[in-house]
Parts: sequence; structure tokens; C-alpha cells
Amino acid sequence: MADDLGYGDLGCYGQKLIKTPRLDQMAKEGMKFTRFYSGSTVCAPSRSVLMTGQHMGHTHVRGNAGGDMSRQSLRNIDLTVAEKLKETGYKTALIGKWGLGEVGQEGHPLKQGFDYFYGYLNQVHAHNFYPEFLWRNQKKHVLKNVVKPVSDKPRAGFMGGAATKRVEYSHDLFTAEALTWIRANKENPFFLYLPLTIPHANNEGTRMFGDGAEVPDHGIYEKENWTKQDKGQAAMITRMDRDVGRLLDLLKELKIEENTLVMFTSDNGPHNEAGHNPELFKPAGPLRGMKRTLTEGGIRVPTLAWWPNTIEPNSISDQPFYFGDLMATACDMSQSDMPLQTDSLSFLPTLKGKAEEQKRHKFLYWEFYERTFRQAVIMEEWKLIRSGMDNQRLELYDLKNDIHEDVNLIKEQPAVAQRMLSYMESAHVPHPNWTTPKRK
Repeated sequence: MADDLGYGDLGCYGQKLIKTPRLDQMAKEGMKFTRFYSGSTVCAPSRSVLMTGQHMGHTHVRGNAGGDMSRQSLRNIDLTVAEKLKETGYKTALIGKWGLGEVGQEGHPLKQGFDYFYGYLNQVHAHNFYPEFLWRNQKKHVLKNVVKPVSDKPRAGFMGGAATKRVEYSHDLFTAEALTWIRANKENPFFLYLPLTIPHANNEGTRMFGDGAEVPDHGIYEKENWTKQDKGQAAMITRMDRDVGRLLDLLKELKIEENTLVMFTSDNGPHNEAGHNPELFKPAGPLRGMKRTLTEGGIRVPTLAWWPNTIEPNSISDQPFYFGDLMATACDMSQSDMPLQTDSLSFLPTLKGKAEEQKRHKFLYWEFYERTFRQAVIMEEWKLIRSGMDNQRLELYDLKNDIHEDVNLIKEQPAVAQRMLSYMESAHVPHPNWTTPKRK
């Protein structure tokens, strides 16, 4: 899983300037989803949806919680995909960025079904691609980088900063760790969750040095007539593309590719936090909005599936699915029972080309708490967004004919809007940590 990668950031989704040959090849050899949605429009809640199979009206972590890290930790009672797979004999590993529980909290990955963890626990810590340490299980793995804090006040429970001495690049460490772990577990059924930090910005690096696109080199973009931030943004994505290719190559080398499903996606829409110019690459492609919006650009994400000899090459799915569907799909594949509390639908029939067996969601649901509270519902081609200080602004879009969400049809389609409002009301279960405005 990439971090803040837009729907239009890959060549197979229309990107013209950034080179992603291995992911484009993955799409040709597998399946491209054109209507796959993230769990949320920002990091922590999106990952909570992915892990629990519960949408934003039900999952425990519903926002990036600022300094109160208890609000951003999963609980013992939350059941994750890793726990379900571990029950059926899978070896489980998390390598990369977690963001759902720290040392001493119930949400620590080793308490949420993972046998092994290497990476960042705290998402502000994860901003820095050259950190002073990473976590290996419960212990710090000290690195050779030297980091200058951005201020003397911690943010989100962690002192953010940027490196003044750059030696060890975390993304490269994650790639090496993932390849090593796969080799060690090639004889076992395994579940590897690899949430990379590319191409998220180092927000503190942007504030301190004017450049948050941290990458060891600009590679093939060095001679482009672009700003260094734009070169860095492109170089991060191409570096990630290379390393996804290395992972697929290893599966083939180990001769386990036909028994392994690989999925690639992004946690939410694209950002503009690295000091780069998003107009250059048009990372949302044909969609409107970016990270922190509930328009399509904030939540529709590039998603690929690769499973040789099972997935028909060069196939496309245009059915709406979302992060929460990983739970049902994993349970389906491992032949384990579904959790009782879930909002998940298996897309295994789609992967196997059995369209006649594929169930469809009645609706998909999101809510978002930053600044003004917002909600969104998708019902096949219809999209309803509710927002505003009094929670009364309504926008209704026909995504089949208006992918950019330009024409608000709320007055023309009152019956459709009313039906979707009823879904919206039923989907939201109040949570003491996440308060919503009272409607007039």
C-alpha cells in the first residue's frame, strides 16, 4: 500500500510524466480496479477500515487524532484481518507504517495479529524517511541518520523533524526486510502487509527546508526542467514501482507466484504537502479533489491485483469495492468464518472471473471529522455528500456521466437523495471519541 498516491499517479491510470513500468506490467498481467475506494480520506482511519473490515460509521479509529494517541489505537476487542488469518495458520508480518497503536497500547501490531513488525508505529514519525530509529517488534532499531526536530513541542505524541545527516532511507530498508521475510516464509501460508510511506511528504521537512519530497536521488528525473520538489515526488513513485517489481520477481524466483495474491493500492488521495506542484502531474487524474476531501479524488484509489493463472491478464473491474472488503476476501480465501461485526464483501469471485457469483454492495459509506464534518454515500453510480456547519449542504452526483462531480442533481433527483440519506443515517453509529454536529 502506497501513502498518498493519487488515482492518476500510475501510467496504467493515465499518468504521462511519472514512469511506473512495473506497476503497469502488473496491471497487464492481472486486474485493474477502476472503482476501488480507500477506507477514508486520511491515513489512520483508512488503515482502521482496511484492518477491521468496518466502514467509517463503525470502525473504532475514525480520524487522525492529533496529540491524543489513545483515540488512534485499536482495542483488544477489534478484530483484524491479521488475527483472522493467524487463526487459520498463516504467518503474518507488518513492514512499514502502522499508525493504529504504539508501545504499551492495545493497538500495537503484535497485539493485533501480527507475528512480526518492522517500521513506524507513529504516523508523524513516519513523515521522516531518514529517521533516527525504526521499531523491530518491541525494540528500537537505531539508524545512522541524524534528525533535527522541527520544534520543541511534540505533535501527535511524537517530535517530528527532518534529517541533517541522511544515511539510511526507510523505504529501502522496508523493501529489503520484506524480501528477506518472504524468503524465510516461502514454505508457509503467509500474509504480508506492506504499507509503504512513499510518496507521502515529510511535512516537517517542507516546513524546515522547503522540500518534503525526501528521496536519495532524483534518478531519471535529474535533468528534467522541474523543481527539486517535483523531481523528488516523481522519483519516489518510480522508486516504489521498481521495488514492487522486485517483490513480484522474488515470488516468481521462489516459484510461489501462482499461489500468491498480490494487491497494490493507496491509503487515500494525493497530497500537495511536499512543496511540489500538483498541477504538473495531475495526480487525481480525471477526478476532483485530493486528500481530505470526500469527492472522488480523495477516496478513489489506484488498485491492482496480481495472481498468475487465477486472474485473467489485462482484466478490469468497474464494480465499486473498498478497503473494508479485504476482510471478507481474506476469510473467503482462507476458508475461515467472517467476524460478526463487519461491513465487508468478498471480491474473490471477481478475481477468479466469476462475475455471476459476485455480490454487490447496497452502498458504501464514509465520514470525515476535520474542519467541517462530512459524510458520503455511494450507491452504484450515485454519490451523495453531506456537509456544512449545520450538516445541511447536500450534493448529489451521477458518477457514470459526471466523474468530476460538477453537476449537483440534488433538486432533480429528490427520491434518489432521500434513499441515500436513509443509508447515511443507518451507517453512522455514534462514537464517544468522534462527535458530530447536531442537525437543525
